[in-house]
Amino acid sequence: MSITARIVINVIRGGIADRDWTALLPLFLILIALIPSAVQAQDAPERRTFRIKYIAEGVVYLEGGSAQGLKVGQELNVDRPAVPVPAGNHEPLPAPTGVIATLTVLSVAASSAVCEIHDQGTPLQVGDVARLASDDVHKEIEEKHEQERITGERDYAQVVTFNTADPVEEEVRASIPRPPSQEINRIRGRFGFEYDTVISHTTPSSTSSALGAVAQFDMSRLFGSYWNFSGYWRGRFTSLSGGAQPQTITDLINRTYHLQLTYNNPNSQLVAGFGRLYLPWATSLDTIDGGYLGRKTGEHTIVGIFGGSTPDPSSYDYNPNQKMAGAFVNVQGGDFEGVHATATAGVALTAIDWHATRQFLFTEAGLSIQRKFSIYDSMEIDAMHTVVTDPGNPTATPPVPPTMVKTGGLNRSYLTVRYQIHPRVELHLTDTYFRDFPTFDPLLIGTGLLDQYLFQGVSAGVRVQFPKKITLYADLGQSSRTGDKGTSGNHLYGITLGQIGKTGIQADFHYSTFSSPFGSGSYRVGSLSRSLGDKIQFNVQGGIQTLTSSLTTTGTTHFVTSYVDWSPGRQMFFEAGYTWQRGGTMNYDQFTFMVGKRFR
Repeated sequence: MSITARIVINVIRGGIADRDWTALLPLFLILIALIPSAVQAQDAPERRTFRIKYIAEGVVYLEGGSAQGLKVGQELNVDRPAVPVPAGNHEPLPAPTGVIATLTVLSVAASSAVCEIHDQGTPLQVGDVARLASDDVHKEIEEKHEQERITGERDYAQVVTFNTADPVEEEVRASIPRPPSQEINRIRGRFGFEYDTVISHTTPSSTSSALGAVAQFDMSRLFGSYWNFSGYWRGRFTSLSGGAQPQTITDLINRTYHLQLTYNNPNSQLVAGFGRLYLPWATSLDTIDGGYLGRKTGEHTIVGIFGGSTPDPSSYDYNPNQKMAGAFVNVQGGDFEGVHATATAGVALTAIDWHATRQFLFTEAGLSIQRKFSIYDSMEIDAMHTVVTDPGNPTATPPVPPTMVKTGGLNRSYLTVRYQIHPRVELHLTDTYFRDFPTFDPLLIGTGLLDQYLFQGVSAGVRVQFPKKITLYADLGQSSRTGDKGTSGNHLYGITLGQIGKTGIQADFHYSTFSSPFGSGSYRVGSLSRSLGDKIQFNVQGGIQTLTSSLTTTGTTHFVTSYVDWSPGRQMFFEAGYTWQRGGTMNYDQFTFMVGKRFR
């Protein structure tokens, strides 16, 4: 029995036994003091409408949380009032004007909630209104009525709990239906089969076809456990005709996928992950095919190990035969609504054919303040080692010994500071340094996957959102290398149109020119996309890339890629695509057809 319950019971027993009713006066005063809070708790209204206060990629944040009745897994419909709803508004929100998107509640705090966006027909904006779907409202009412029926419609101003079991209370609790958490065995994603044909225009020309598959999963709490499975994979199974297909840009992009099985139990000290993934506490390291295992040594500290191969062609230190392993410690604290800080330090070893190539110390740290200010820094510092720069000639007369140089120290670093001076204006300052030449595949430069490696040196940028869903962004900087007579300019300019006229078409155009230790060049890329509800989406992207580098013989390439995704129902989907590539070693046309099933 709890201490509070014992005190209350002893006071009652003593007062009755001694017939000293004044002894019960403190108890009456306690009950009187509890009445206002009990009444306030009963009168706290559960809201059905919530204002969108912040929008990130794929999710939104609502002004309202568990204190207003929101729960994980609930569905909400979003509409846009004629007059924007100001922040902190608690008056009845305007009547709905038509659903423009749906939301699913992912996590809930006392006064805010994070929701995933679905079925988005119109880009959302701050001030839109989210309303609980009618099915959820009816479900809550039915659950409340069922609970009242089981408990005999009894209302309790105060519930006194006991440490020892109360048979009557346990019987009532057992009779209340408790559906499993929405996160348990939640499966979302899609799986499909792909048929593609590649017409190569190199000499000699050829035509080939292949069968492949695509899989995208977001599975949480598998079989009621704390294992989660998520990620995306796309690839070929086998060639059907014309022999093996030549490598295409699509093949390179397919190899940048992440597919991971992770374990994170709040009641356990262990965390783990396996598959193709980043180390969550040191994302600056290369993607690995392997896994990690960690142990929580405190409320804010994790110590662990990791290892695997480095198969991602967009990694700076890419080599399909390379292995990497190491150990790390991470310390973090705070929350993203206020101040959040994280810091990671570790050691790692890389090897090719089981011969060590690098031993290095890595660090990663970040600080964010209310999503308005953030700073991030990562470094890799090599251990001192000897490198053979010239093998020499032992058979010469006299023999020429090899030339050996000691090297080590800072290998690479990345520092960026971002500050949102206005809800529509963001500034950032970046400093990037790489000592060694990269080994990523330069054919991926035009895809945007390597932009973080192109601007070496100090650069500054700005992103401004204008009315009419227009966004302008730019980066300006300079690159200075040892032996250069002067600095070289790096520039990137871009514009995003959230909607062209009344067509609903979204567009993005950007231009970049760069000068780095591995080469120099430029690229121009434009894209158009359109969504017709959640039924049809299409995208067209084209560009020109120029690269002068010792890493590749490719000079100028042109490309156009497009796809159409059609979902005639809630489960089936079809996709068709076309890619046109000209320049260097890649000259081909690729046709792709896909059919599959969605999971929701």
